[in-house]
Amino acid sequence: MIFKKSLLATSILVATLGLTACGGSSSNDNNVQTPDPTTPTTPTNEAPTAITLKSKDADATEVTVTENMVAVEIGTLLVTDSDDEKHTITVSDERFEVTEAGVLKLKAGQHLNYELEQEVTVTLTVKDSTNEKTFDVTFKVLDEMDYDFISRFEEGKSSVAYSGQIARHVLIKELYNYIGSDKFVTDAKNTNATKETLIAELNKIYAVSEEDYNSIWEDRDLTVVTDPAAQTKLTDISSSHKNLSGKVAGNDAKGQYKDWKEDGSFVGWTAIAADGETPIPELVVKDLFEQLAERAITGNATAPGGEEIDAIYVTDKGVDLNQMIQKFLYGALAFSQSADDYLDYDTEGKGLLTDNTVAVEGKAYTNLEHQWDEGFGYFGAARNYMSYSDDEIAGKGGRDGFSAGYNDANGDGKIDFNSEYNFGNSTNAAKRDRGTVENAKPTDLTKEAFEAFYNGRKLINSTEGALSDAQMETLKGHAKAALLAWEKAIAATVVHYINDTTKDLQTLKAGVTAGEYKASDFATLAKHWSEMKGFALNFQFNRHSPFYAEGNADQFKKMHDLIGTQPVIEPNDVDAYIEKLDQARDILQAVYEFDAENVANW
Repeated sequence: MIFKKSLLATSILVATLGLTACGGSSSNDNNVQTPDPTTPTTPTNEAPTAITLKSKDADATEVTVTENMVAVEIGTLLVTDSDDEKHTITVSDERFEVTEAGVLKLKAGQHLNYELEQEVTVTLTVKDSTNEKTFDVTFKVLDEMDYDFISRFEEGKSSVAYSGQIARHVLIKELYNYIGSDKFVTDAKNTNATKETLIAELNKIYAVSEEDYNSIWEDRDLTVVTDPAAQTKLTDISSSHKNLSGKVAGNDAKGQYKDWKEDGSFVGWTAIAADGETPIPELVVKDLFEQLAERAITGNATAPGGEEIDAIYVTDKGVDLNQMIQKFLYGALAFSQSADDYLDYDTEGKGLLTDNTVAVEGKAYTNLEHQWDEGFGYFGAARNYMSYSDDEIAGKGGRDGFSAGYNDANGDGKIDFNSEYNFGNSTNAAKRDRGTVENAKPTDLTKEAFEAFYNGRKLINSTEGALSDAQMETLKGHAKAALLAWEKAIAATVVHYINDTTKDLQTLKAGVTAGEYKASDFATLAKHWSEMKGFALNFQFNRHSPFYAEGNADQFKKMHDLIGTQPVIEPNDVDAYIEKLDQARDILQAVYEFDAENVANW
């Protein structure tokens, strides 16, 4: 490519580099004949003598580029040449190109990886009108705090893998999308539809068997979409059998800190699916499915005031069954698996008490690396999570390519659910941080959670063999810190929905009293209350929860007694119920030591 260098730039470079332009000699050495002044001479075109890579940052003392930045400009190339101003520059490394303006940059779709190379040297071929010369230029790659770790066992290969966790995140979203879809309404209105047929459809997502997994999901397009997605089928994410029911607390018994089948273990939901069965987490889902199927077969409910509710999954008691199911699974599955399995250390051979000396057979990682990764996978953050703003993680604006809550980090034109998408509770952390940004004591739950996950994984990755006792204590600290930030994000989200529900109840009381209450307002109340309740059930899945700290033993049950199992919607009783919600919020503020201003504004 051709670019023109100014004479001023040449002068500056020559002076800076201490170079002298070469021309004809004026020596009077007696042994040198003086050419006849009348004889014309042809000047020799000298080759370029140097090339300098100048940073885009005028104040930079060296040229650097941050990893994972696709098609980024590295810097401007300046050629030193005493007698030629036009040059063609080519670069040996096919990842790079030189623009017509003389800028060295990565090609479209290319990015650098600090874990693979901390410094890059490229060979440049510079041609002037008659000469050609090669030069090497070097620049440094800066590390970004991304969840990207290279195997100790296979050169250049990532040791990070958690596709099973992502498959379950997608299944939770698929279940939510199906319940809220026209297809679910159509299935419910089918003349042959029964409660059993609807529950069977729900279980194709929630409890699909190993025998049916491929036959159902190989041909079923995902409704969780990006533009475009690297995976359009669940089997593209995970080819092995994955469902939700098998990982709900109590069903995946190994490593759980309590026996959820023990009578009275589960707190906050009194519904029992059948006589004699304890309300363990699995049966809470079953109960919600039963209510949903019955509601769908019966038809849409009626709101206070007499209007029919549009959503088939909202009950006349003010429960949004779709929201309840999704938010409960965020805890009973995702949070439970991470807190009480992969990041825990009370069961030999599970979580942090697994091997870090050898690679898992056929894999590029140790068992301990993989356990930690699976815990991170359930948090749901993209691997370049710290590159996003809170607005971007929350899908509330920001830069093009980030503002929808996902980012094509590797520049391949597709969104990879396994690394480039923010799921579940990772987004709630950002939403709550957004709610405090103008306050005196803003939260940074996204940073607290991700840094703890990152630092723990970095410790594991950098340790050859088993961790020492001191390293293990440090790792346990990182695990607790990650879970605490995650749990605080859940607690702050419950506070947020208590605040929303309070406003909705005030609208209900005023509207019903005036005879002007709308079904859409009731659906909003049901949505907010159910998100509040669904999330509030989740703290019991972490044995390190602040709710289990000394002095808080009875606070979890008390909070749920105040919230109840459905909102109070009788206008005359609303004020008293709002007072109970205020008390529940006070409990959360005290247990998690939240700032009062943040609690008020969430």
